[in-house]
Amino acid sequence: MLSNTFQRAKMVPLEQLHLNHVLQTVSALESVILRSFGPEGGQVLFTRDTGQVMLSRSGKRILTALHLDHPLARMVVRCVWKHSTITGDGSKTFVLLLASLLRIIHATASKETHMFQSHNSTKAAEAATARHLADKLLEFALTELDKFIVLNVLPHGFCVSLENFTAKTQHNLSFQTLLVSFFHTRLGYAYCDFFRNLFCELLSHWKVKDDQPSFSIQLLNNSFPALHTQVSGVPVSCSRLIEGQVIHRDFATPCPQVRKQPLKAAVFNGYLQPKLLTTGDVLELRCGDKVTEDSGIVHFSSWTERSVESIIATLQSFGVSVLLCALKQSSAVLAAATQAGMCLVECVSEEEISLFTQLSGVTPISDCRRIHPEHIATLTFCKPLLLGAHRYVHLDFHDCEERLKVKPCSLVICAPSEGQADQHACAFQDALRMLLTALEPMHKTQTALKKTIPSEECTSLHTDNISNEAACRVHLHQKCVIETGCVISAGGTFEFLLHHALHQYGHSCSVSVNTSAVSQLLAKALLSVPRQIYSHNLKHFLQAQTRVMALIPRQPNALSTNLIHTEGPLADGKLSLCSCNKGNMSLKLLDLGFESVSCKYQLVLAVLQCLTNLLRMNMLLRTHTILHTKSHNSLNAHSESSEDEDED
Repeated sequence: MLSNTFQRAKMVPLEQLHLNHVLQTVSALESVILRSFGPEGGQVLFTRDTGQVMLSRSGKRILTALHLDHPLARMVVRCVWKHSTITGDGSKTFVLLLASLLRIIHATASKETHMFQSHNSTKAAEAATARHLADKLLEFALTELDKFIVLNVLPHGFCVSLENFTAKTQHNLSFQTLLVSFFHTRLGYAYCDFFRNLFCELLSHWKVKDDQPSFSIQLLNNSFPALHTQVSGVPVSCSRLIEGQVIHRDFATPCPQVRKQPLKAAVFNGYLQPKLLTTGDVLELRCGDKVTEDSGIVHFSSWTERSVESIIATLQSFGVSVLLCALKQSSAVLAAATQAGMCLVECVSEEEISLFTQLSGVTPISDCRRIHPEHIATLTFCKPLLLGAHRYVHLDFHDCEERLKVKPCSLVICAPSEGQADQHACAFQDALRMLLTALEPMHKTQTALKKTIPSEECTSLHTDNISNEAACRVHLHQKCVIETGCVISAGGTFEFLLHHALHQYGHSCSVSVNTSAVSQLLAKALLSVPRQIYSHNLKHFLQAQTRVMALIPRQPNALSTNLIHTEGPLADGKLSLCSCNKGNMSLKLLDLGFESVSCKYQLVLAVLQCLTNLLRMNMLLRTHTILHTKSHNSLNAHSESSEDEDED
């Protein structure tokens, strides 16, 4: 039997993967996303087999809508999907930067095959060289890249404040500019200001007093499916906020007249009427001397009806008039609730029940025989709400503002078509993810200063030739931290600055040949992003690069004047960048908005991790057996589980 299995394995077709195969696959994906890349990019129109039309500028939505057969292409899309799901941004730049790195590595590996002469063929030597370069790139980025960003990028950045989302201060104008830039890349010029204002209004309602802004954003991101309602067939300008929570179900029982006094509500996880059988149960009926099978079932049915009447009576004793149920209830329960004058809503989603319990402070009822006051919520109102062609349940909480220090509201997103409404909703949630990433401090590294001579004699920190600067020795003993909310002007500013720093570092005589080659490789690849942004006009590319380069001090990396010791919470061995708080006003001349430095940093790391994984594969095994993993369609549904995904 083992022999037969071995023979079948030998018959399975094997496909050798070469470096040019990987490059061709990624280049094909690049050609798709380039249509919508940059400020001049347009929307991509997809037509599904059902005749449904999808219009989008989101790189993640464009890539996941493709029907891809090649495993390498699916792997790249999976990496993009994972990165965008975390950071909410950078999916198109991900593919563009990955393709650029592969082209440069392919060109380098073709010239330097002598690095691995032990291989039998030129193709194998190229693949080994490419893997070596990818591994060195990832190692360099994980250990050194954050230092370059701290010393060469952050001094030209700004720190946005999220303390007051609507204030017209300089910091909050920067925050709103960041949002406008984000919505412009997703939705175009027409609606970026409108959705920026709506987004700020949503944040101001959900801002928890005396708490970090990131807590409110995390709450909105986790509860977003339950917090927003999409309405098609209505103009975009009708999008708005409404108080309270919207349950995306209709009343299963007649809704009585709206009461003026506060209402009592209860949440049930299970069935109110006990089930005779549940899934997987087996019913065994035995005839006794006096009890028949039919009479046994009738007896059980009568008992369950009396049980429902008892539960309804208990709820009435607590004054409950609204029932929210996670499961579909029986006709006996609906009849009993109607007779008692209770509003019953069934099949409420798990996300909506979770949000309801958080805002009301109650716990769902699992055992109907044990109902206590902590299970009863107080509502200001509960009434039908008509949005478009659908009717929902609209409710609000009685003391939520005093208890949780927030004003709960729901987001209504309108658009002429379902596809547009879905696109706007995805842009909203991705903006929340982007802000969460921007508010996280970047990776901490051991890169602080310890001067060995008087400070007035040490005027600059040279990352290029530290060993040659005897007057300004550096001892690695403290921590350097990128402040939260640090942003930089868009339009290639991050790439220009980091390219210059890496280029200078690569030409330094104090670094090894391998490190120099790796830094030069990454520096060259980074320029592909601004080149594509200004691809419609090379003159604009050169002008933007000249503007950014003019802001760099003549002395290499003269940044010691921007590094100051802080007092208070950050005085425990950390360094802060004061220039990130002020920013360089000249960079605003680029007039392309802002983008998060933390998002950019995580993007580069994610691309290099994906690159390493791609180049580690050299064989493709095609089987005729259906593997027990989720198909690529789960990506299209945005519901692929992390356990079935490849590691980045």
